[in-house]
Amino acid sequence: MSAVLKPLTPDQPMPKTAKLLQVTYLVILILLLVAPMLGLYPVFVMKLLCFALFACAFNLLLGFTGLLSFGHAAFFGSAAYVTGYLIKSHNLTPELGIAGGVIGAALIGLVVGLVAIRRQGIYFAMITLAMAQMIYFICLQAPFTGGEDGLQGVPRGALFGMLSLQSDTAMYYLVVAVFVAGFLAVSRIVHSPFGQVLKMIRENEPRAISLGYQVDRYKLLAFVLSSALAGLAGSLKTLIMGFATLSDVHWTMSGEVILMTLLGGVGTFFGPVLGAGIVIALQDTLADKVGSWVNVIIGVIFVLCVLAFRKGIVGELQSFRERRRRRGAQ
Repeated sequence: MSAVLKPLTPDQPMPKTAKLLQVTYLVILILLLVAPMLGLYPVFVMKLLCFALFACAFNLLLGFTGLLSFGHAAFFGSAAYVTGYLIKSHNLTPELGIAGGVIGAALIGLVVGLVAIRRQGIYFAMITLAMAQMIYFICLQAPFTGGEDGLQGVPRGALFGMLSLQSDTAMYYLVVAVFVAGFLAVSRIVHSPFGQVLKMIRENEPRAISLGYQVDRYKLLAFVLSSALAGLAGSLKTLIMGFATLSDVHWTMSGEVILMTLLGGVGTFFGPVLGAGIVIALQDTLADKVGSWVNVIIGVIFVLCVLAFRKGIVGELQSFRERRRRRGAQ
């Protein structure tokens, strides 16, 4: 035969599927742009986008590299503190404060990664948790973090010293732009040759080693990139809310981002965004009605999702579509 037909993989979607995804993303982008005009509370949507970016950063590590971190709150929270401190105490502009937070999170990620990647599985996860608890203790004791009160009253300032971010509308469109850039960055990383190596490490690390790849370097770079993106989300959160507290760096924050990613679908692009949207929407909607019971409700939903949708919501939808395609081909 002059040609051999190869089955399409999830990373090589059918043309119709790819076109549908492009249309879906375009519709979502349009909805984000017109959301303030539709009456949606800008601060709520901004908070949702921050945690969606945080979940995408975590998914880059877990879903596409196969590394489970129990300490990603360390990067989210440390960047939030660094950004708040630089803007409030040193009067830096927002973009410089965000850059400082991202760089700080990346450096912490480099240190944690150098220690953690020497181990695998549960040992890797526990090392990240232990290192994150050390960051939590530093944020609790350091004089510039405000201790248990945290950093309060962080001003939004003016972007590049010209565009004021005091308006929720101006801040909203900045957050949308950063989220879209972060989402596209994750997509570009995953579809690059570097991302293909990460997937190979996830699927069969011994084989990647046998092919001559320096696996530890790839995992370390993936860890640092994930940490930097998580730090970007934390920096934006500080600008939006005007404060950074110990809850940003607490281990429960690491648990929340794991929940968001698993709920939406590990290893999918839109799954973490959907999972973050569900969790944040439930927290904001039910907090005033049921109080602390909201965590119990979210936990029950998570258990049901794990039992019924082991691949997450988006993952199960993709599997269902793939099964239908195969039946149609047969």
